[in-house]
Amino acid sequence: MSTSDLKTTLVVVGAGMAGFSAALQAAQAGHDVILLEKQSETGGSSAMSGGCLAFAGTDLQRANGVNDSSELLFKDLREVGKFENDERLVRAYVDNQLDTYEWLKQAGVQFGPHIETSSGQSVPRVHNVDPADAVRALAASARRTGRVRLLADTRALRLVRDPQSGRVAGVTAQRGNETFKVLGSRGVVLASGGFVHNAELIHRYVPQYNEEAAVFIGGEGNVGDGLKMAQQLGADCRDMIYIKGTYGKHPVDETNHHSLLAVYKGAIAVNQDGKRYVDESISYKLLGDACIAQPYSSTFQVFDQSIFDSGDNQTRILDIERRHEEGLVIQADTLEELAAMIEVPADVLADTVKTYNGYVDAGHDRDFGREHLVHQHGELVKIETGPFYAYPSTAAVYGTYCGLCVDPDMHVLDVYGEPLEGLYAAGEVVGGLHGAAYMTGSALGKAAIFGRIAARAALAD
Repeated sequence: MSTSDLKTTLVVVGAGMAGFSAALQAAQAGHDVILLEKQSETGGSSAMSGGCLAFAGTDLQRANGVNDSSELLFKDLREVGKFENDERLVRAYVDNQLDTYEWLKQAGVQFGPHIETSSGQSVPRVHNVDPADAVRALAASARRTGRVRLLADTRALRLVRDPQSGRVAGVTAQRGNETFKVLGSRGVVLASGGFVHNAELIHRYVPQYNEEAAVFIGGEGNVGDGLKMAQQLGADCRDMIYIKGTYGKHPVDETNHHSLLAVYKGAIAVNQDGKRYVDESISYKLLGDACIAQPYSSTFQVFDQSIFDSGDNQTRILDIERRHEEGLVIQADTLEELAAMIEVPADVLADTVKTYNGYVDAGHDRDFGREHLVHQHGELVKIETGPFYAYPSTAAVYGTYCGLCVDPDMHVLDVYGEPLEGLYAAGEVVGGLHGAAYMTGSALGKAAIFGRIAARAALAD
């Protein structure tokens, strides 16, 4: 072993929400951690996210008059994933979510006072944080333990196995021109994120989401390092075909990374022909698929003043007013004028809205079967009160929502379903929780929850 090699109890790769959750959990249990981050700044995709976490049965929900439960959360997660998700991982999420919510608060993460309903949720379940501040709070708590050593600008290159037992014992890392080993007596937790910035991998798994059709947004370091390191040792993967873009990203706005989901407040989605093409209440991942299949991979969310006024400025994806102030929402006094501004046939758009309003009155959407504003929540509303608005929208791939096969203790599994001893994973690099679609808040939620589970399992093995 080189004199520059480092030794610790647990090695964690990736300093986002999952990585800091794993590191802090281990440090609180009295163990030393080396946390590797290849970028100069910590946070990764977590810090760039919408700041939504999906929890159920919290004090914040009760304060907002929301009746929720772990079992309803479990049911919703399974349903929105179209039962393609791993039931065991969904159960692990649900069984640990409430404790993790309290743990995050104790670690200094501050939740906003407002609760909102979003994709895949039967009741209001979005718990909001400033994402960058949340990661900084976890980092500060980890630093105060005196047991977490952060190595920024340090890239993990390969996993290291013990030559006798075959157990994963650490990583080979590179910092500047120096290459060295970082060895952990309890193994390695991969919390290295997904691969939104690896065009080759995106094309391999979902060629319909190419660079011409979709927008790709995420931490600059998200190129699949952890995924490939584990695959080299025979790790299995799942849900790769379910990589999807989130609907609602303005196609030409490069200053704002967030989507707007006015459809979840009652807007309809229309294509370049002025026609609806989807049930707007479904997961915004499925809405992303539907949008990508439309001409030019871009559509419009169309709504009226009453829907505009129902927007929620406490939840980024529902903050219609903010997008309007940024000049991204198109406004007109009449539907005919709006159609001219967005260059769709005026007679078609008017007929689309008239037909939809009739379905709302009748209580049945004969075209696409829409029954609610979002998932199983909210009564449909008509689009009839001017002025009228349109928000140009495409699909943005914010995360890959697929990855390594793990068991409920976050052991990484090989292609035969056997654990790779000493190797654990958490966060976006993990597959199996989301399945075919996605509930708002479950990605950031699983980063914190699964990071803690991974650390506990590594220290217990």
